[in-house]
Amino acid sequence: MSSTNREVILGIGGGIAAYKSADLLRRMQDAGYRITVVPTPASLNFVGAATWEALSGRPVTTQVWERVDEVRHVNLGKIADFFLIAPCTADLIARLAAGRADDLLTNLVLASDAPKMLVPAMHPSMWSDPATVANVATLRSRGFTVMDPEVGRLTGGDVGQGRFPETQAILETFNELTGYVQDLAGKKVLVSAGGTREAIDPVRYIGNRSSGKQGIAVAKAACRRGARVHLIAANVNTDDLPGIEIEHVEDAAQMSRALQASFVGCDILVMAAAVADARPSSTADEKIKKDQYTHIDLTANPDLLKLLSTEKKNQVMVGFAAETGDLVASAKTKMSAKGLDLIYVNDVSDGAIFGQEETEGTIVLVDGQEIAIARTSKDTLADLLLDYALKQLG
Repeated sequence: MSSTNREVILGIGGGIAAYKSADLLRRMQDAGYRITVVPTPASLNFVGAATWEALSGRPVTTQVWERVDEVRHVNLGKIADFFLIAPCTADLIARLAAGRADDLLTNLVLASDAPKMLVPAMHPSMWSDPATVANVATLRSRGFTVMDPEVGRLTGGDVGQGRFPETQAILETFNELTGYVQDLAGKKVLVSAGGTREAIDPVRYIGNRSSGKQGIAVAKAACRRGARVHLIAANVNTDDLPGIEIEHVEDAAQMSRALQASFVGCDILVMAAAVADARPSSTADEKIKKDQYTHIDLTANPDLLKLLSTEKKNQVMVGFAAETGDLVASAKTKMSAKGLDLIYVNDVSDGAIFGQEETEGTIVLVDGQEIAIARTSKDTLADLLLDYALKQLG
């Protein structure tokens, strides 16, 4: 599933287990889900709105009468791809089964046809009561996914079925609902993104048009799929990348040191950064005056991928080629010279692709196979590249 289809409404019912959903929220964010928390008014007795706003980074409302101008009881339902209500109390289950709409959360459930999952938590006698049993059966018949609560100790020392499940168990069930696959679990993915800047003086530099969007898309996709991700970011905005280890660099020399330090321990390297081919032979300590700014002597930067290929053992190396002219021929030459396992090449004539949300080009595999990529999102391409890298990894 693409990252553009991961908006989740996290509903919070009014039970003591509400505090456990703070950890659930964090783990979902680590997996790449974008969360809007909608607590019931009763749940605020256990965890306040300020906590949910701080953790989610989004406004939190509980009643239809709040932020009326935004028509949140309809608009939030429109953007949601999934609902996860955890904890879900006996009262909330009863209201959902009856089709009630007495707060923002129940309004949203009625207003949206997105898949919905409930995580019940209550006293064992409430869970086994015929009314609750019938309500759960009704909701399941309408397409709701309803987890069975765990057996264990509850508030007050009682033991029985009604305990809020562990976070990992909830996530595993929710991932099945969303079609979310963690096929990179246990793998380390090293990604570079952005464009290096080679200083001329304290003000000017030699750079390129790389926005870093494709590299960031790969890092986020790998993280969603369970990998440990180390992103080496060259002059790009890396806000809102939870769960990803980020290292900032500026020039090719810094990029080289960062890559060499991390390459040995990685399983997949995705070299999406655009590294400047050359740097000024010397860098001025002070700004060069306009009348003295006549020429720049250049020194070639080392070929970072070629250097890494000499240290390669079982790693899969993915490269990019921004070309004009005969794209595939240029890509195959680059692949051979740099010891790559696959490469993605696109046409950058007239500045195409740079900074855009979409891309088109060709994936070339080490066996010579060519896969044409029609215009698609960079998020989708990120998952495709990881698919082929994983096949190469075996």
